[in-house]
Amino acid sequence: MTENVHDVAILSDFRYPGGTSASIAAEVRAQARAGLSTVLVQVRSPHLKRDRPFNPLIVELLKDGSAHLAVEGEQTRAKLFVLRQPRIFTADLASVPRVTADRTVMVLNQAPGDASDPALYYDFAAVRERIEGYFGTNLEWAPISPQVRTEVLRSAPDAPLTATDWHEIIDVAEWWIPEKTKDQRSAANNDIPVIGRHGRPDPVKWPRTTEELLQAYPDDPGVRVRVLGGGELAVEKLGRKPAGWEIVEFGSMPPRQFLGTIDFFVYFHDPDLVEAFGRTIMEAMSAGVPVLIGEHFRPIFGDAALYTTPAGVLPLVRELHADKQRYRKVARRARDFVESRFGYASHCDRLAERGVRPPGPGTDVEVRRPAGSRASGRSRGVLMVSDNGVGLGHLSRLMAIGRRLPPGTPTVIATQSHGASVAHREGFLTEYIPSRSVLKLPRQRWTDMLSSRLEQLIDLHEPAVVAVDSVPHDGIVAAVRARPDITWVWVRRPMWRRDTGTEWIERGGYFDAILEPGEFAAAADEGPTVTDRAGVHTVDPITYLDSDELVDPAAARQALGLSPDRPAALLQLGAGNINDISSPVARIAGHLREAGFQMVLAESAIATEPMQPVPGAHLVKLYPISRYLRGLDLVISASGYNSFHELLAFGVPAVFVPNRETSLDDQVSRARFAAAAGAALIIEDPDGEDLDRVLTRAVRPDVREQLSSRCLEVAPGNGAAEAARWLSELADRRTSRRVTHV
Repeated sequence: MTENVHDVAILSDFRYPGGTSASIAAEVRAQARAGLSTVLVQVRSPHLKRDRPFNPLIVELLKDGSAHLAVEGEQTRAKLFVLRQPRIFTADLASVPRVTADRTVMVLNQAPGDASDPALYYDFAAVRERIEGYFGTNLEWAPISPQVRTEVLRSAPDAPLTATDWHEIIDVAEWWIPEKTKDQRSAANNDIPVIGRHGRPDPVKWPRTTEELLQAYPDDPGVRVRVLGGGELAVEKLGRKPAGWEIVEFGSMPPRQFLGTIDFFVYFHDPDLVEAFGRTIMEAMSAGVPVLIGEHFRPIFGDAALYTTPAGVLPLVRELHADKQRYRKVARRARDFVESRFGYASHCDRLAERGVRPPGPGTDVEVRRPAGSRASGRSRGVLMVSDNGVGLGHLSRLMAIGRRLPPGTPTVIATQSHGASVAHREGFLTEYIPSRSVLKLPRQRWTDMLSSRLEQLIDLHEPAVVAVDSVPHDGIVAAVRARPDITWVWVRRPMWRRDTGTEWIERGGYFDAILEPGEFAAAADEGPTVTDRAGVHTVDPITYLDSDELVDPAAARQALGLSPDRPAALLQLGAGNINDISSPVARIAGHLREAGFQMVLAESAIATEPMQPVPGAHLVKLYPISRYLRGLDLVISASGYNSFHELLAFGVPAVFVPNRETSLDDQVSRARFAAAAGAALIIEDPDGEDLDRVLTRAVRPDVREQLSSRCLEVAPGNGAAEAARWLSELADRRTSRRVTHV
């Protein structure tokens, strides 16, 4: 399979509320516009103590497909690796991202300290040692401005800094406010000049003394003051709110919209603060708002700003406000300066210097089309969407079907779980959809994000069919309703718990078709899918592997780390189940040890936290574990859909310990049916005497032989190939209709 190499990988903590995230968002937008791909690598910063969601600007990038989020633990490959925010590396990372790149740049977007303490925020030498330990010594150290360069060299004179700064960038056209709008604003304000500023709340972002604060932001009937973010800090410092001030809560309105309500952008701060760049200043210039700032910003903004002191603010505002022609000249000069110095083209130039160039003429570049538009000459395949939760069941069923689609059928797996790395290793083109828990979004924002992401994937991959193995929650339904040009299939597992899930059944009507994998215990199924089979396409139970794909016993034992001369048992009690019954698991292990069994404990291929150890058992993390079942004499297993049907299909003696905490899956009835059919044993009460009685039988060779023989007598076939054929026919029919009507 061809390795997926991104143009740019960006590492940061994407929860930052202010300039760091805004800077990253601007660079990703510039890269996307140039046809370059970006992957975002999330790490948690030790100084962001409060848990918070991703910055909305970052969420928007993920929603519209301008960037993708790297799967935690998966290898990421990029031409250029950009690290943002050195304070992330003031402590050891909990997990070091696996990133390889041709070039690496550490962007120093914050000074190590301030005027009074050169190492207030981070120790450059310590940060350098940690980063080089993680990512090697062959990297560039790029300050974001002359101020940061000076402060880094003050604390570390031998710092190997780049010759030029990695300055901020902005799309000026997106920020520019037409002069007609400004005239209308002035009329609405009775031609009283409005002074304003915006930024994240921080005491050091304000002048230190109340005298300078009121000079820069006057309490004067001849002007108004509007503050977006941090105004409450200034009011607290003053002990009152001046009559002409309006305080707007940080994040309550977009900065561009706010800049459309002011005439002058005034920014003065504590003299000890070393402002890394001044992104809010650049934004105001781009919007056409004249900027009044201190002289220390001149190395960055040259003659584009107006330089003064707090005491000079009010006279300069009155002077410029009275001269409309000069006002417009100042605004246009600032805009032109930002466009030429900090526009998107400047970013593309520095990427090109590091070997990352936009695709040239004749290069195969994915063209983003409007929703609903299609190319007519392309073979259109299947997009498979999995909502995996903590396990791999949904994803495994989709991959079982996907690997049996006809050769040449474009197949894409999109999953919310860490199973994206598993699908990638299994040879699928894979798209990762970060889950709500990862992004920490409110439900409605998550719904909007998921719907938009699915639509973007449809536009990108142009499938004829989208197959969804998940309950149809709001984000999926919204995407289905928005894209009726696609055939939508719900892959719906049977054997739901009695009196649960009726609301999901009702949503089945949104789909064009429903595919239902079979169930060995169908006769015991009392769930709501039983009475909703009209028009549903059913197949035999689906397993990832066919029996001829299992390795022989000797090879299986070698892979599982088992010796050939003792009976062997596998414990696979399911995601979220084994730790809940840790005491019974110890009793199970004790029985097996007494009977002379060696044991392995199956750990999920997507586990992010270690499982509790089981005495006498060693962990194995293999996918699919079913490939090695012939090396085992007994399996103690939860009765989830996939493992249940694999054990029966491959004739493996099994003892089922149902997980009773699942929201939909009726594991208890499934296991009881298998036991009644003589194909397995069941432990109904893991905490009682039932466990001892069942295991005493299970370890006997004659009982295991009977179970294996009965499995082979009653085991159904594998419905994955039939499901693949059916989906392929749907895709062919949809493609034919589209080609006919193009």
